[in-house]
Amino acid sequence: MKILHISKYYMPFIGGIEQTARDLVLSLRGVAEQKLICFDHRSHSGDSVDRIDSVEVIRCGQQLLVASQALSLSYGRKLRSLMREFRPDVVLFHYPNPFVAHYLLRELPPETKLLIYWHLDITKQKLLRRFFSGQNRRLLERADRVIATSPNYIEGSVWLRAFREKCTVIESCINEERLRVSEGERERAAELRKKNTGKILCLAVGRHVPYKGYEYLIRAFRLLDDRFLLRIAGKGPLTEELKKEAEGDEKIRFLGAVPDEELRENLLACDIYCFPSVTKNEAFGLSLAEGMYFGHPAVTFTIEGSGVNYVCPDELCGLEVPNGDIAAYAEALKKLAGDPKLREELGENARARVTERFLYRSFAEKIRTLLSKL
Repeated sequence: MKILHISKYYMPFIGGIEQTARDLVLSLRGVAEQKLICFDHRSHSGDSVDRIDSVEVIRCGQQLLVASQALSLSYGRKLRSLMREFRPDVVLFHYPNPFVAHYLLRELPPETKLLIYWHLDITKQKLLRRFFSGQNRRLLERADRVIATSPNYIEGSVWLRAFREKCTVIESCINEERLRVSEGERERAAELRKKNTGKILCLAVGRHVPYKGYEYLIRAFRLLDDRFLLRIAGKGPLTEELKKEAEGDEKIRFLGAVPDEELRENLLACDIYCFPSVTKNEAFGLSLAEGMYFGHPAVTFTIEGSGVNYVCPDELCGLEVPNGDIAAYAEALKKLAGDPKLREELGENARARVTERFLYRSFAEKIRTLLSKL
């Protein structure tokens, strides 16, 4: 079997879609001959070809970004060449990537199977959403199967709901190897706990972008007493604005982008995992699953149509509060802080849910099974 993967970007660019694309590639090693086409994440770069995990990666230089979507003068030509010369049996297309979908519908041979990995709807760019509505319908009509990451997202998406008979739920996965803790990391996590004896350590990890909801988390912490300490890992376009929002609050510390070993130390040391995303742009929540994997309860907002509340069900693995309600978020943190037994119970449930549903081995098995039935 020959499989062509189509992703917006690919490693070494790091993002949720790119990580999932790599998980797919790795899960199909030894099963299929694979190639991947994507944009080069560097602006105004040229075309290039390299190999990652023994798979040929064709990168098209991007000349322009329109509403966060890349454009390349060479993409259509490269895709046409791959269809004619590589002749894939299956195209695995990561959506959203609307400009590329135009080329795909034009160049895809009728005998080639189309498997769409539907990460999320286009919700923020209203003009794009209207412009590509007809294309979305044609894309889903052409698809043989559509992968969604949760049943919540299928029912919350106007597009997937209309094609639910084509949809298969395959939850995103976390990489256990990446989260494997060394003895040195355990020791440093214990030191961090000792240094903050008597504190309730809260951790939030992710890019500093609007849909992640960090401003709500910072405002919620202003309602809490000095027992609490919030450590925020990550960076992004809103970092400086968030630091200004938190100015003067000694309970909040920004760690910046942290290497994996430091991330693991913080995940080990914390008491509560904070996941304040507020829109459907957060389709699943891989970092939420990572926090749960370490046996911590999470506090989330209700996000209608998102997979977040599927990953972490209310009162089973954490506490869920109304979207954007900072007072309720603060109260949920107080409730967990004041009840160690509840924290332990929810944390144990959280780890169990991740190990049962969201690990790589389960993901790989489901992907292979789905492909065998195309």
